Parts: sequence; C-alpha cells; structure tokens
Amino acid sequence: MIPRDNAATQSPASAVHFDAVLRPHRSLTPGGFWLLMAAIAGVSFLAGLRFWVLGAWPITAFFALDVLLVYIAFRLNFRSGRRYETITLIDDALTVQRVSPRGDAVVWRFQPYWLRVHLEETPDRDGQLMVSSHGRSLIIGSFLSPDERYEVADALNAALARQRTPRLD
Repeated sequence: MIPRDNAATQSPASAVHFDAVLRPHRSLTPGGFWLLMAAIAGVSFLAGLRFWVLGAWPITAFFALDVLLVYIAFRLNFRSGRRYETITLIDDALTVQRVSPRGDAVVWRFQPYWLRVHLEETPDRDGQLMVSSHGRSLIIGSFLSPDERYEVADALNAALARQRTPRLD
C-alpha cells in the first residue's frame, strides 16, 4: 500500500480521509532480471556448445528455446505488475479505480456511510478483502499478500470510523 499525496486529489468541498495506491509486489528488479537472463543464457550456451561438440547439435536449439521461453515468462510477469488499484475515501464517496496492465481503468463508487470492509478469515490467512454497500460488493487488492490485505483492511476501517465520527467544533 502506497499512500498518495492528498494535495493533488483533495477538492475544496470535501476532505480526503483515505488515499492509497495498491500495487503487486515484484521482488526482481530490472537489473536483476538482466543478470538472471545473462546467467541462464550463459549456462544454456555452454551446455549447447557441449552437445554441439559431441555431435548432438539439434539439442542446441532446445537450449535456445529454453532461454526464449524464460524471457517471455518474465516479461509477461513484469507486464502484469503494471496493474494497480487506487482507493480514495472522501466525505461522500469511496472510489476504487482499477487500472489494467494495458492502462484501461474501471471505477467503482460506494456510499461510505453504509460501507462495510470484510476480510475473509481462512485457515491459511489467504482470504479475500471485500468492500460492500447496498448489495454491491467488490474484491480489492487480490494481488496483495495476506499481511498487506490485513493492513489495508485495518487502515480503511480506521479511516471509515474517523470519517463517520461527528466532529464537535
């Protein structure tokens, strides 16, 4: 969960009570990816060279195909990591915006006074985080780890409680 700067999203008519960007975790950096690909290509080249010298040269093509498939798998994984969700709670709405890896965005709005945040309790702690209001439900943060889903649920529940508490000015 990455809190965003409220100055850019806050309108003069309503206060921002919660604002976060949820992104999938990727542990391999681009530099680490190229280092890993170089290691895989080096090992495949040496093994392919050995088979070539032994006269089994067609096997070399399978080593090259292996490197290509690993490269494609990692590129697809990095592409899926470009998706994200933004969650914004203001006085009169909770807005969830989901952006796909291609950049397509879908937006849901919920009325916060009736909103419920529900985190499924499962033995393996891998339950879904869901917001619901007026018979509509939405699963959020499906790509987050269980601990991150608990953190988002706690932070969102706390923000809703603060927002619902009347101020005595």
